[in-house]
Amino acid sequence: MSLKQEWRLLLVATQFLTRIPVKLDGYQPQWLHQSSRHFPGVGLLVGVLCAVVFWVISFGFSPMVAAVASTAFGIKLTGAFHEDGLADTCDGLGGGLTRERTLTIMKDSRIGTYGTLGLACALLLKVSLLTTMPVITAVVALIIAHSASRLLCTSLIVLLPYGGEVEHAKAKPMAQQMTFKQWLASSLWLLFIAAILFLLLPQAVQQITAQQWILALIFALLGVIHMYRLLKRRLQGYTGDGLGATQQITEIAIYAGLAANFTG
Repeated sequence: MSLKQEWRLLLVATQFLTRIPVKLDGYQPQWLHQSSRHFPGVGLLVGVLCAVVFWVISFGFSPMVAAVASTAFGIKLTGAFHEDGLADTCDGLGGGLTRERTLTIMKDSRIGTYGTLGLACALLLKVSLLTTMPVITAVVALIIAHSASRLLCTSLIVLLPYGGEVEHAKAKPMAQQMTFKQWLASSLWLLFIAAILFLLLPQAVQQITAQQWILALIFALLGVIHMYRLLKRRLQGYTGDGLGATQQITEIAIYAGLAANFTG
């Protein structure tokens, strides 16, 4: 594809994953499916903006306030898109005994006990983990976690068939599987992000030890493997809500790895 077409797909992905106003000339349903390779790019945008909020707030307030503010800003920026998926997945898998019942619960717009507890745990973990890091490390962590988690969740589109009912899918084009080649192209975003961080924040990146990077990778992969096995066993495939839950879990997993050596 041409650079202009790739830019258009990035705008489609931004419109789909965030509340950022995006102007598009025309629209075709297949663009949404094709735009999935730019999800990490949207994660970069969200991560940078959240990192800026964290960094600015930290000048006058405690790390706890900065962590809460950046987390709340991220939720506002994305319209709680992934958090909604996490809540629906927790409710469905927690309350459904059969595949059909699980999918019915996940389609319900109301939040239940499992969803409430899942969201509470996720938000508490995000804030507490970011709070334990030095400010500059938290800035790097936000950028990396938001982008990498959006790449990792799309791996389920490659590995699994769509597990929901296509006719009831909130975004039908996302019910199409992603090829491994497309996913590899998507992973180029991480190389770009790593290069930018090394160029602009070399000292911050170097403050994070090799053990912390390895832990972050291991924790994130374990999160993906867990969600892969869970969705395959319970739903025989992925759903949009399942992808949202995977994004949240892997984001937290990356924070955990990068914060591991800072906790007392």
